[in-house]
Amino acid sequence: MATAIPPSWPTNNNPSGEGQAEAATWDVELLRVLVSRKGTQVDAQWAIHPQLKQDLLPAEWKEVTDLMAKVTDIVGTRFSEVLTQVEPDPPGHA
Repeated sequence: MATAIPPSWPTNNNPSGEGQAEAATWDVELLRVLVSRKGTQVDAQWAIHPQLKQDLLPAEWKEVTDLMAKVTDIVGTRFSEVLTQVEPDPPGHA
């Protein structure tokens, strides 16, 4: 699932308080597309941050779902195409 990542720098190293808004900034991963393979089988999945999912209206959620299905299809297909070019099937026995 998508995640929130805390700042990579210490937030308490500025005693004057200047730039605290920047120090409290988190990187938030809203969407994730994961492509994996097992042999020649390619699988593409997507995830959305739980809070974002809760904030979407039903029509918006359907739109996101439809678009992400297209994204995973495109990414999975392309990954599969590249994989077949890089690692051709070894010759087999009939």
